[in-house]
Amino acid sequence: MTEMMGSDAFAMSAPAVLVGAPIGIVLEIAGSSSQVMIDSHALVATAGSSDPAIAGAGSVGSQIKMRVGGTWLIANIRSLRLVGGANALEDGRIVAQVDFLGEGDEERLTGKLYKFRRGVTRYPNPGCEVFPVSTADLKQIYAAEDRATIEIGTVYPTRDIRASMYVDAMLGKHFALLGSTGTGKSTGAALILHRICELAPQGHVVMIDPHGEYATAFKTNGALYDVGNLQMPYWLMNFEEHCEVFVTREGSDSQIDADILAKCLLIARGKGRLGQEIGKLTVDAPIPYLLSDLTNIISLEMGKMDRAGDTAPYLRLKTKIDEIKADPRYGFMFSGMLVADTMADFLARIFRLPGDGKPISIIDVSGVPSEITSVVVAMLSRMVFDFAIWSRGEAQRPVLLVCEEAHRYIPNERNADSSSVGRILGRIAKEGRKYGVSLGLITQRPSDLAEGVLSQCGTIISMRLNNDRDQAFVRAAMPEGARGFLDSIPALRNRECIICGEGVAIPIRVSFDDLDDNRRPASDDPIFSDLWRQSGGEDQIIARTIKRWRSQGR
Repeated sequence: MTEMMGSDAFAMSAPAVLVGAPIGIVLEIAGSSSQVMIDSHALVATAGSSDPAIAGAGSVGSQIKMRVGGTWLIANIRSLRLVGGANALEDGRIVAQVDFLGEGDEERLTGKLYKFRRGVTRYPNPGCEVFPVSTADLKQIYAAEDRATIEIGTVYPTRDIRASMYVDAMLGKHFALLGSTGTGKSTGAALILHRICELAPQGHVVMIDPHGEYATAFKTNGALYDVGNLQMPYWLMNFEEHCEVFVTREGSDSQIDADILAKCLLIARGKGRLGQEIGKLTVDAPIPYLLSDLTNIISLEMGKMDRAGDTAPYLRLKTKIDEIKADPRYGFMFSGMLVADTMADFLARIFRLPGDGKPISIIDVSGVPSEITSVVVAMLSRMVFDFAIWSRGEAQRPVLLVCEEAHRYIPNERNADSSSVGRILGRIAKEGRKYGVSLGLITQRPSDLAEGVLSQCGTIISMRLNNDRDQAFVRAAMPEGARGFLDSIPALRNRECIICGEGVAIPIRVSFDDLDDNRRPASDDPIFSDLWRQSGGEDQIIARTIKRWRSQGR
C-alpha cells in the first residue's frame, strides 16, 4: 500500500510544465464511455500553442489523456455539451462524452507517454485531471509496432504522422471498405492493394472487378483477365452451379430437372476419369467431360423404355445446353477448346502460384453475360475456398479474395435470389480464416449486405456514407470504442476514412495518400461542363460504338 501511494504521489508530483496544463477533470466513469468536465477558458489558453495537436484539444474527434498511477489513459471525445444554465457561456463549463482507447506507460522523469497499447486496465476516479494530447503523444499512439504494416495515409488532423495498418491482423480476420459513390472508394481500394502487393510481391490476391475499373491500376504488377483470356472450363462447376446455368424451371419442375441432370452429369464425369483412380466419384468432382457426351446421355435416358414421366424435362435440359454451346457470349467458359484437363494451369494463373512479381489477379467480369455473372463469381470464390481446404497438409499459400460491389453477391434476405455465390462468400466470411482464405469486401451499400457478414470483418474502413440506414448498419458492426469516430462518417471529406478493428492499434481517422495516375482505377466521374463543350466526330463515334455493340466485343 505504501509503495502504491508512493508511486501515485510521484506521478502527481511530476512537473506540470512537462505534460501541459490540465484542461478539465473527470466527471463520471462508466466503463468504456465516460464524462469529462472541460474548462473552456483553459481551452482558449491551449489554442495558442505551437503544437497543432494541443491547439486543437477539446474538439470532437480529438484525444485527451489522464494520469492513473504510472500510466496515461487515452480517450477520444465523442460529443460536447455546454452546461451551467443562464451563466453557461460565462462559466465556460463543457461536458464531454469520451471513449477510452488505450493506455501507455509514463516516463518517470519527463511525464511523457510511451509504449501505448489498446485496452484499459485501470480506470481513473472522478476528479482526476485531464490533459490535452500532444503531437509527441500521437506519434507514440500511432507508432507502428514491430509487425508487418502498410502505410496508407496520414492521421487526421496531423500532416506528418503516418497511418499504418497491421497486414496480418487485417487479412487474418477479413476487412471491409465502405463508402458512398464518389467518395474515392475505388482509389482507396487500389491504394491498399498496391501497398499489399509492394509488401508481398510473391503474394496471392484475387480481385473480382464487376466494372472493369482496376485493370488500368494494376497493369505493371497484376495479371489481368477478362472474357478474352479467362478460359474458365465449364466442368469446374459443381452440381449447384450446373443447376443455376442449365435448369430453367422453378418450383417442383426444377427439382425434376435437377435430378435428371445429376444422374446424367455423374455418368458424363465417369467417362472422363482421366485414367486416375478415383475412389468415389461425385457430381461435384472437377473432372473434365464433353458437353456433347452430356447431351447424348440425356437423349439416351430420355429414350429408355422403362423411364417414368414425360420427356419435357429432358428436352428442356438438352435445349438449354445446346443454346449455351452455340452462344458466342459464353465462349470464355463453354468453348469446345476447354475440354482438356487445364485445372492445374488455371489455378496457377488465377491464384498467382507463383506470383512472379505480379501477385494480384484482376478478374474483369463486366463482359460476362448477366445471366451467369453470379455463377462465375461463385465458381472463382468456391475454388479459392476449396483449394485452401484440399491443400491442407501442403505448404500453406494463403489467398486474399477481394470482392467489389459485394452487396450484389451477398445480399440480405430482402434482396436474396437464392444463388450459390451468396452462400459461398458467406461461408468464407465465417470459416475462411481457418483455412488461410482472407475476404475483402468493398461496397457502397453495407445495409444491403447479408445479416452478420459485416460483423465477420475484423477491420472496417469506412469512408463517407450518406444514407442513414447504411450509417446505422456500420455503427452496429463497429466496436464500442469507435462510436465517437462513427459520428463523423457523414462529415468525412473525399478520400478520408475511419478505420477501426484488428488492423489498427486504435480507431483512427485517415487521409489517404495520393496515387499516381497510372496506378488509379478508371473510375473518374465525367465532367459534364467540360465534355459538353466538345463536339465533332460524332458520326465516327456512333459507327465504332455500333460495331462493338453488334459484335459484343470491347
